Amino acid sequence: MTLRTELLPALAAFESAARHQNFARAAEELHLTASAVSHHVRKLEDRLGVMLFQRHARGVALTTEGRQLADAASSALSDMDSVLAGLRRTRDGDTVVRITTLHSLSYAWLLPRLPHFTALHPGIRLHVDTEMALTRFDEGGPDLGIRYGQGPWPGLSAHHLMDDALFPVASARLAGVSHVRAAEDVAKLPLIADLSRQGWQDWFRAAGVRGARFEERYSFSDTTGALMAAAQGLGAALARETIATPYLADGQLLRLAGPTVPTRASYFVVHPTHRRLRPAARIFFDWLLSQRDNADAPRPSATQGVAPSRRKVPQ
Repeated sequence: MTLRTELLPALAAFESAARHQNFARAAEELHLTASAVSHHVRKLEDRLGVMLFQRHARGVALTTEGRQLADAASSALSDMDSVLAGLRRTRDGDTVVRITTLHSLSYAWLLPRLPHFTALHPGIRLHVDTEMALTRFDEGGPDLGIRYGQGPWPGLSAHHLMDDALFPVASARLAGVSHVRAAEDVAKLPLIADLSRQGWQDWFRAAGVRGARFEERYSFSDTTGALMAAAQGLGAALARETIATPYLADGQLLRLAGPTVPTRASYFVVHPTHRRLRPAARIFFDWLLSQRDNADAPRPSATQGVAPSRRKVPQ
């Protein structure tokens, strides 16, 4: 049968209902009533001459024919979304730059520097994505990314942005923090870990502390969570210098005794090799690389924030 325009609303309602497996949720998404969604689905079933859903007391479930149509409808709408996104990008011209990066780096390093970029280029709009999952650089996807790792990343051109280093930090409120005089004393504190490949075991080894027994009492999936937990006085965290800067600068965290250990990973600006950077994205790319030696954002000195040996810890 020929797809006619009067069936498009019914297909949209069906695709949403199939995705949610629920008419009420589809209605909420489409700003319709559940009965209107049901009417659209019935209309589509009548026109096709097949049942798309099995109705039962607990809800609905796709039939075999319904699953076949749902897959096709979902794929078609996804393709349409990509085309529409591309058209919007064409409409916007070179005024929008989409960046994907880590939440921790966005908060601690990128955001403090963005006023400088905006002052230089007020006509460029930025969309910053900080989802944990690595974003795909498909058509309609981000222009640039800042990744933390060693690379290479298939399909991406990577440009070194900066290195980093690790050292322990804690809140002045943490019990026992005033007694930390050396690296081995850090092991006596409750420790906070994240999912970084370079952790406490690596730091103690680099500090020359052999056979240290320590307890990772808390574990977080990202660095921001670990540092915020440390700021609440839950324990000591192993911080990357770039990420810890604002916490040290405003006194939320103190740098503890022990060495600064270079990280094995670095930060890289990446972009897809299969397409040329648009002018606005190129401007932002060049600005990012210029920030490697830019001291606009506050950066503590090597001794700033170190817990002094006779500091009175507030109770």
